[in-house]
Amino acid sequence: MNCVIDSSVALSWCFEDERTAATKALLEGVGEAGAVAPQHWPLEVLNGLMMAERRQRVDAGKRRRLAEFLRDLPIALDTDTAIQLWRGTQSLAERFRLTVYDAAYLELAQRKRLPLASLDLDLRKAATALGVPILGLDPD
Repeated sequence: MNCVIDSSVALSWCFEDERTAATKALLEGVGEAGAVAPQHWPLEVLNGLMMAERRQRVDAGKRRRLAEFLRDLPIALDTDTAIQLWRGTQSLAERFRLTVYDAAYLELAQRKRLPLASLDLDLRKAATALGVPILGLDPD
């Protein structure tokens, strides 16, 4: 596995107006080498797709196709996310004023010694402060 993927990056793959050359390249890399995400990642990405449907960015059929696309990517779910929640994740959330969901991505990247792929600026700042490598994604 080559990196930790967060929901912001995964959802950018679903919407043309959010894709960049960097996120497209990352998708290709994930397709070839795989990635890892915390256990809550499917909940977050599916919720993002549901919200997109409610905001009429996509219809139900497209939402289902996008959900299948994300489900079928070689992204492994970390089995220790819940255990780490009571240890490092909570501390990272407090220290960097992150949501616990975002802190879980940071904790996973730190624990697995993998780069973090995120478009979330606060999460990227926290990763930089910890010396966690960030993939060269342009969040703009």
